[in-house]
Amino acid sequence: MAPGLAVLNGCDSGAKWNSDVVAGTSPSLKFIMTRGSDGKQVTAADYRGQIVMLYFGYTFCPDICPTTLQHVTTILHKLGDAAKHVRFLFVTVDPGRDSLKILKQYVENFAPQVEGLRGTPDQTASLARRFRIAYSVTPETKDHPYVVTHSSAIYVFDGIGAARLLVTTLGTAKPDINGTAADLKRLVNEANPTGLFARLMRLI
Repeated sequence: MAPGLAVLNGCDSGAKWNSDVVAGTSPSLKFIMTRGSDGKQVTAADYRGQIVMLYFGYTFCPDICPTTLQHVTTILHKLGDAAKHVRFLFVTVDPGRDSLKILKQYVENFAPQVEGLRGTPDQTASLARRFRIAYSVTPETKDHPYVVTHSSAIYVFDGIGAARLLVTTLGTAKPDINGTAADLKRLVNEANPTGLFARLMRLI
């Protein structure tokens, strides 16, 4: 084990998180997508140094998605200046209807840290499989309407892209706003170049 790593793990092990801990059991952030705001192809590397919240949804969603995004907006507002170190990546599971223009217009209704991402069907499916996220898109026919289903969980990654937390309450009527805000603030503090986390990482 590299010098400093045991100290880092020891500091973290005694503190309680409000969200579900997935460190060590979930893979790191890895993707190739196109960003709605500027049409640029982006990867996980573009978000290094940021705390990333990863969510799968779609702009035509009538309930869970707007509820989740509104709660996220509230949380980011509570973070104050620390919110500039957080990015919420809204990955559409319905690229057939969610064009880049539609994604851009949709996320503009929420916090500025919310970014809409669109991939090919294969890119979206690959990313969802990586994090065991279930979704389905059933096109409209004469016998049934257009139906999209998706998970409401949010993965949270630290500044080096490692999976740390799974947030499951923000799409519900009883979201843990304060707990999630506290978890994000803690991760931001870890990733801060002047913080203990960065000093220990330089020893590894």
